[in-house]
Amino acid sequence: MTARRHQRQSPVRFEFVLGVLVLLVAVAVWALASADDDPAGRAAPSTEPTTSATGPTAIEPTPNVSTSPSPAGAPKRPLTIHGTGDVSLDPNYVPAFRSNGYDWAWSGLDGLFTRDDLTIINHECPSTDIVAPIPKQFSFRCDPQALDEARRAGVDVASLANNHGFDHGPEALIDSIRNIERAGLIAVGAGEDAEDADAPRYVEVKGWRIAIVGVGEVLDPLNQVATADSPGTAVGHDFARALAAIREAERNADLVLVTIHWGVELDTQPREYQIEEARRMIDAGADAIFGHHAHRLQPMDTYRGRPIFYGLGNFVWPNFSVEGSTTAVAQVRVSPDGTVRGRLLPAYITAPGHPELR
Repeated sequence: MTARRHQRQSPVRFEFVLGVLVLLVAVAVWALASADDDPAGRAAPSTEPTTSATGPTAIEPTPNVSTSPSPAGAPKRPLTIHGTGDVSLDPNYVPAFRSNGYDWAWSGLDGLFTRDDLTIINHECPSTDIVAPIPKQFSFRCDPQALDEARRAGVDVASLANNHGFDHGPEALIDSIRNIERAGLIAVGAGEDAEDADAPRYVEVKGWRIAIVGVGEVLDPLNQVATADSPGTAVGHDFARALAAIREAERNADLVLVTIHWGVELDTQPREYQIEEARRMIDAGADAIFGHHAHRLQPMDTYRGRPIFYGLGNFVWPNFSVEGSTTAVAQVRVSPDGTVRGRLLPAYITAPGHPELR
């Protein structure tokens, strides 16, 4: 009986042993790969910034960032970006803010900027309590407290690269940058010196590293442009500075946005030099261009598949005329594959400082 029992036991087959060994090796390889992804052996925390409440996350540039994969290692998701023309939060220029509050500036937009991924405005005045007006025809000064309402309305980036950011001199300009940043916004187009003023600002949102470049070609006064050792606004009449900033941004980001103050007041079409400059900026790496200064809405164009908004007109501004009150919001949509599409969302300034979507 004992002999029969031993006879019925099958010997361990070589194929079975080999299968077990292969399984063990596979498990070991999987464990090593997991450890490489997360050295601590834990699931890596998400690096995706929250945009609905706090806006895009400002970051420092990393040289020579590739567009694939994204710098954060997260897959790129579709983006919606908005840009506007001139915004004045000066209660002396728009007295309606005293009676209606600063949310009056944004309450006609149906929360448009809170639902997007990035909103850029042309901030047409220094936001400062420093009073030192430069002698000129129009000298604006915005209320720093108004920036909090702008942030709550979904504004993310404010450009000071225009002919009014310097209206109260260099100290007020620097104070305005600090106040913009205090409110949780990103200031572009101005700085402590030329390098700082021209430098792109970077944000990260939905797996994209985005660079914003501020360019101010309209000067009043002429000495408002930052130099190697003095504060001021970006670029001025030295267009090579703009191209250098865009090329730097293109090396360090997946997407490059330019906000530019240029052209001639009351023009309804861009000048030939603007068309040429726009194309040179796109050739240098710009993916969308938001233009302003003419106080009139101008058409959108495309070049190499990139939208050019030559003039976005007034936005948060007095409603002096039908022509000046007719405006739009630039909308740019970016697909995960890098396709960029632009369009104009019609709007109208129905009351002083109060644009409404049409």
